[in-house]
Amino acid sequence: MEVALVLSLEHHTLPLAEVEAVFDAEGMNYLVKKDKEGLLILDLPDVPSENLIKITKRLSFTHELFKILIRADEDRIIDEAKKYPWNEHIKSDFAVRVKKMDKKSSFDSSNLEWEMGRIIKTNLDKKAQVNLENPSFLIRIVLQDGKALIGYRIGKISKKHFFNLKPHKRPFFYPGSMSPKLARCMVNLTRIHGGETLLDPFCGTGGILIEAGIIGTRVIGADIDYKMVKGTKKNLQHCGIHDFHVFQEDARKLELSNKVDAIVTDPPYGISASTGGEKSESLYQQSMISLEGLLKDDGLMCLATPHYLDLDEVLMGTKFKIIEQHHIRMHKSLTRVISVLGKV
Repeated sequence: MEVALVLSLEHHTLPLAEVEAVFDAEGMNYLVKKDKEGLLILDLPDVPSENLIKITKRLSFTHELFKILIRADEDRIIDEAKKYPWNEHIKSDFAVRVKKMDKKSSFDSSNLEWEMGRIIKTNLDKKAQVNLENPSFLIRIVLQDGKALIGYRIGKISKKHFFNLKPHKRPFFYPGSMSPKLARCMVNLTRIHGGETLLDPFCGTGGILIEAGIIGTRVIGADIDYKMVKGTKKNLQHCGIHDFHVFQEDARKLELSNKVDAIVTDPPYGISASTGGEKSESLYQQSMISLEGLLKDDGLMCLATPHYLDLDEVLMGTKFKIIEQHHIRMHKSLTRVISVLGKV
């Protein structure tokens, strides 16, 4: 079975890395057949649609996932659509939507949607009507490089979720909080499973813990500032997350009764109250030694740091090794580095 994912173009490496991590976390085999300019095509063993819906619900840097039914040159779309047995897939109301992935296509999107809808409808039971508002089945046509992919949507990532949980929309807000989309992606990069335990030792306002909790993990958070601890608890409860343990503690002195499956964190940098007056390099080094003992041997850590921090130097004296890195330019003088670390 072939599926296509329409990826976000917000970043050049994170969308694919997140997809691969989530498929790995859910134990699903896949083969990348194409990855170009926001379109990812995977070859999968036949899997239930419910599994793919679960995958879609975890992702953040992806727009949608659809099963490919037809591949054709652009000038063959109509002919191929007329031959296809649409009644095998569409059982009720439907809509057709076209997405152009480049500027090469000469098709008028509205006309193509109308024509495809007409063709499909003639192949269906009379009860199957076009529903442009809230269709039970959405037929997606993607045009790229003179080629067309036609399929039906399996899942769509909710933009509303990430908009509604922006840091300033939560009950407790503090400047500099990470976006929910990036927080979700960092959680996913650790390949954590639902039911496992994730730790954020610099939890701040709880953005990372919120996203981890939403995908079904147990969350533990700590922060040196009690105001942050109190605010994180408030934010977690606001988001309907109740399986958490959040407390005040210095990350360098953190102790837990059991080791965790993953660590995801965005430590403070510079010198401020949030670092306890400590320079960030020293804080990170001491914290890494502490956190190494809290993470299971096969667990992963995902860490956000400023570009000017020498992470290799920070990790000296620990078993942590950099597995992958992604660079996000924030503004002219700052690039944020997202690193996935494993123990060797």
